[in-house]
Amino acid sequence: MIRSHFGLQHIPFDMRDPQLLAHQQTVFDTLMVHAQQGGLCLLLGEPGAGKSVIKQALLVHDPKRMVTPVVNRTLHTYSNTLRILCEAFDIEYEGRDHRCERLLVQEAFRLHRNGKMLVPIIDDAHLMPSDSLRKLRLLFEDFPRTHNLVLIGQPTLMQTLSLSVNEEIRSRVTYSVLLPKLAPEDMEQFLLDQCDRAGLGHNVFTQEAMALIVRTCEGLLRRARNLAVSSLIEAVRDQVRTVDLPQVNRVLTQPHWRRDYDIQS
Repeated sequence: MIRSHFGLQHIPFDMRDPQLLAHQQTVFDTLMVHAQQGGLCLLLGEPGAGKSVIKQALLVHDPKRMVTPVVNRTLHTYSNTLRILCEAFDIEYEGRDHRCERLLVQEAFRLHRNGKMLVPIIDDAHLMPSDSLRKLRLLFEDFPRTHNLVLIGQPTLMQTLSLSVNEEIRSRVTYSVLLPKLAPEDMEQFLLDQCDRAGLGHNVFTQEAMALIVRTCEGLLRRARNLAVSSLIEAVRDQVRTVDLPQVNRVLTQPHWRRDYDIQS
């Protein structure tokens, strides 16, 4: 709908082919170094800070040389997590946990002998029970030393790892980073760069609309992307070629954009 209305060949703010910002590129490059030397890395940030963009960049970086199995359902037990890993490695899951662990280790060494790097990713790791996380740490201890286990989660993960019972995990962390919120000028540049990628003119958002989007998103990339796309949809509905305050404000009146204290019970 947006593409046809504005005459575009590319979808605006499409994250399937992510473009890393400068600080995200630095994190990505560091993760790649640890993938070559072996590591346990923590990628932390608030929801919408850009963790998923880095994860997507890892997945599409070099699939022929780098294997990146992902565990997204971190509320599962350790046994179910093993099953997810077996599916990611294309291993038939059957038998007890120790047999699945043995098959996973064998597959990891087979991939290592074929010259491939292993970058297992545990997404939303702050939701994973501590006992499951400890068991996974022990499992990956038997993997080739050139693998890099990446734990992606919210900052509360660091609080969990700071507990004395989890010291064995924290002491093995080789790299950790907390993704910051973007400054207003950086957020505006991000929005303009996304417009350039889609072929949209910078004047598609008025200065007032751009300022409102930047102020409302509070430095979080996901908020900015969602608000910009929703505002473009409102422009299509109004059959106008410019996003102005009426379109942005119409989006912001939706309940999920309003603060709890603004919503009447």
